Amino acid sequence: MNTRKTDPLAAFLRDVAQHEMHVLADDGVRRHIRFKKPDSIDMHFDLITWPGMLCYTGDMGTYVFQRLNDMFEFFRANGRLDRIDHSYWAEKIEAADRDAVKKHSHDKFVRQINDWVDQRAEGDKPDDDEPERLALWAAAYAELRAEVESEVLCADDNEVRCFDAANNFMHEGDAWRAFHGAGAKFEFTDFWEVDSTEYTHRFLWCCYALVWGIKKYDDARQEIAA
Repeated sequence: MNTRKTDPLAAFLRDVAQHEMHVLADDGVRRHIRFKKPDSIDMHFDLITWPGMLCYTGDMGTYVFQRLNDMFEFFRANGRLDRIDHSYWAEKIEAADRDAVKKHSHDKFVRQINDWVDQRAEGDKPDDDEPERLALWAAAYAELRAEVESEVLCADDNEVRCFDAANNFMHEGDAWRAFHGAGAKFEFTDFWEVDSTEYTHRFLWCCYALVWGIKKYDDARQEIAA
């Protein structure tokens, strides 16, 4: 199932629309709660807690967290799937899924490269009452963007090759020198400091599952107590 180009929350809610809760163990902070479709383990997941720890495991991977004695308390977030602090939660991970928590995003890399060029272009843009300079500026940045496209953005989605292409790039074309002067060049200086990573789909799914599953558990406990 490819959900990379869909809204991750919408994808999660579709995945768990038929899930039912099964309490396998429930003794204080020692719990084993399973969520799955009837007669199927497709997209199932388990929440397992013991003092100070929580393990989320299932079709979308495995993550182990450590923070409070009762980890359900830590992840409750009042059932609000739109209030998850992914960065803070990631800091509490003791063991991560094979896809990890964050990984290189080629789409984000492309956005960052284009933003870098756009910001430089905006800073260099002459006033509107300088038509000749404006024409030189337009030519210089058209030339730069074409070379960036062919030398940097054409790199595949491998993180190392992307950053090598950016850090090794140097542009000093004719239009660029005509606008900036002899010897002028453009480089992505210190681009290696840029963070091109995004949270993995599996980690985002895990975070939604924690809030959603704990809310289902709390609701069931309240019904029993009523």
